Amino acid sequence: MPIPPFHEILLPLLRRSADGKDWTLAALRGPIADDFGLTDAERAELLPSGTQSRFVNRLC
Repeated sequence: MPIPPFHEILLPLLRRSADGKDWTLAALRGPIADDFGLTDAERAELLPSGTQSRFVNRLC
């Protein structure tokens, strides 16, 4: 599955953050990526700049 665009990531992100726990974005990366069934390669795919992963960029 390709990395979803930000607008598709937003609802799962909001659902996870509404569970009453204190979350950081770093702690949510794995569970949100799992929700979308992203592979390790997709999670590690970098932006053209090579400074940040595409998934983390879309999550923020």
